[in-house]
Amino acid sequence: MAANKDLPKREAIASKFKWKLEDIYSDISLWEKDFKKVKGIAVQISGFKGKLADSPEMLLDCLKMSDEVLSLNDKVFVFARMKRDEDNGNSTYQALTDRASTLATEVFAAVSFIVPEMLDIPEDKLLSYTEANSGLSVYLFTIQENIRQKGHILSDNEEHILALSAEISDAAGDIFTMYNNADIKFPYIKDEDGEEVEVTKGRYVAFLESKDRRIREDAFNAVYSTYKKMKNTLAAMLTSNVKKNRFYAMVRKYPSAIGASLDNDNVSVSLYDNLIETINKKLTLQDRYLKLRKKVLKLEKLHMFDLYVPMVEEFDRKIPYEEAKAIVLEALKPLGEEYVEFLQKGMDSGWIDVYENQGKTSGAYAWGTFKTHPYVLLNYQDTINDVFTLAHEMGHALHSYYTNMTQPYVYSEYKIFVAEVASTVNESLLMRYLLPRAKSKQEKAYLLNHYLEEFRGTVFRQTMFAEFEKTIHEKVEQGEALNAQELCDIYYGLNKKYFGAAVEVDEDIAMEWSRIPHFYSSFYVYKYATGFSAATAIAEKILTEGEPAVNKYLEFLKSGGSNYPIELLKIAGVDLSSPQPVQDALNVFEKTLDELEELLG
Repeated sequence: MAANKDLPKREAIASKFKWKLEDIYSDISLWEKDFKKVKGIAVQISGFKGKLADSPEMLLDCLKMSDEVLSLNDKVFVFARMKRDEDNGNSTYQALTDRASTLATEVFAAVSFIVPEMLDIPEDKLLSYTEANSGLSVYLFTIQENIRQKGHILSDNEEHILALSAEISDAAGDIFTMYNNADIKFPYIKDEDGEEVEVTKGRYVAFLESKDRRIREDAFNAVYSTYKKMKNTLAAMLTSNVKKNRFYAMVRKYPSAIGASLDNDNVSVSLYDNLIETINKKLTLQDRYLKLRKKVLKLEKLHMFDLYVPMVEEFDRKIPYEEAKAIVLEALKPLGEEYVEFLQKGMDSGWIDVYENQGKTSGAYAWGTFKTHPYVLLNYQDTINDVFTLAHEMGHALHSYYTNMTQPYVYSEYKIFVAEVASTVNESLLMRYLLPRAKSKQEKAYLLNHYLEEFRGTVFRQTMFAEFEKTIHEKVEQGEALNAQELCDIYYGLNKKYFGAAVEVDEDIAMEWSRIPHFYSSFYVYKYATGFSAATAIAEKILTEGEPAVNKYLEFLKSGGSNYPIELLKIAGVDLSSPQPVQDALNVFEKTLDELEELLG
């Protein structure tokens, strides 16, 4: 095997393509100093116990100290975890992350008395405190939100116990992360040149986009045969996570795990159900698209491993990272000079970790803390998909950047429900930038195909994931067992429903549930679909209305978590309490499909 086919070690990556975590801590001694400081404040805050009703000033001092310890704890944890993400096999940063995780549990336990004790104060008196002290007025929304959820907040002692359980409750997800990022090894397959190449999660995406069907099938089989060997262990991990969710829902007096999860956003379960129902009614649109794919690829049968290869074979463009940066900067100019200035700053100032290396966490994310600038992890592979990923993750990063410049710590963490909006607005604007600049019919068709793929993956696929999550939680809540075979049967059945009219649903796809990290952040994925729908509407407003729409959108980005997600989106002109945005997005999908069908004959 050629040496250059091996995944490089971390030290072989040029520094200009690595994020600068030294902007958080220039050396470990500074991390250790803050680690000790957090421990000290966590002990100190207990001095407020039993005193929050004494005066508005006492309550304010306690809330300020809570913000201080939580924000500093965030900084300690994020640094350790991102250092581990550089190379999950690095034992030094495994240990640092473990220590940070234990510390976080101690901190959450230390502050766990605040909300129950605050809610023991009569509601009228508590609200009058916010009027009597201007410093407390900052906390008005969070106080009102705690009052809304009062029926699900337990006693001081009970909340303390739940806080202490956080570390062990995350065990299933932590075990999956270590297996999926550090321990799993896939077989080698032969590439286009006949050379043996190790399959990795980063390369898997590129393999599925290969024009060579043999490579696509080999990669597909390599991945799922590997997960299948551990199917019972993986099933135990996921089932444990589901049972954890059921436990916390029960102790907090929610009727279901989904109800508990959605209540954090003040979102009705009917919104979740309406999404699934709306998409299920329009599966014929996906069938139509997939049948076009089968026709264009000239395949007798369309298999699951044929779903990601570009349909337009003539257009094959490698996009180096520096070119991707320039494209994204141009594409996002409709968002205004300030936004582009911040975008350029992020790209040039060590916010981004670009390339895959041995042990690096797969996929992509944006992260950071209130006390740091945002960071972005990529595994860039020179494809058009990676350009869209860059735009997507920088959307998250700048959402955080705007929020942290504007909001106090207590509202700096916006809800996941709105998080995918900022990222997908960027993707929509990028697509609208690229389409009219297509240099040929083939390039335009490629981009339309890409957009439909993004839509299929974000709306149809994530809704299927959401339906899977809802089903497996209902099974456990009804007292039924979840084992590997049951999980495979449920997942395979959903694939038959979502794809079966147009695709040969391969048996091995039944194992796909075992490799989806988002299933350990339960009831998360539906927000991709609703976020995509909202972003489609916002991007359209920005392009047609110009500066007024941009100003509303930037106001939304600056709002952080200062209101309920549904209300924040109304600032940008979208009302997701109605199923209309999802239906409107499906109409865009249909129009795009019409255009692609016309181009490809």
